[in-house]
Amino acid sequence: MLAVNEYFGGKVKSIGLNNSKGKSTVGVMDIGDYEFGTSMVEYMTVVTGALNVLLPEAKEWKMFSAGETFIVAANTKFQLKVAEQTAYLCRYE
Repeated sequence: MLAVNEYFGGKVKSIGLNNSKGKSTVGVMDIGDYEFGTSMVEYMTVVTGALNVLLPEAKEWKMFSAGETFIVAANTKFQLKVAEQTAYLCRYE
């Protein structure tokens, strides 16, 4: 069964799935600033748009565009600045 999630008053929406590759979510983010916590390792790939990311323990923000992936360790928090509506794929391990 697909799991539909909504965060930050509807500004972030995702659909979760489990298949032979494991657990993933596909979603969209509206313009805004967000902080997320992780419970598993997350492989975030930007599908379209861009995400400006402050990874745990990083001192500088880094921009990720369509086709680029960043990895977030389990049990941490990371911050995102979204300047345009952006779609992403997140795979969990």
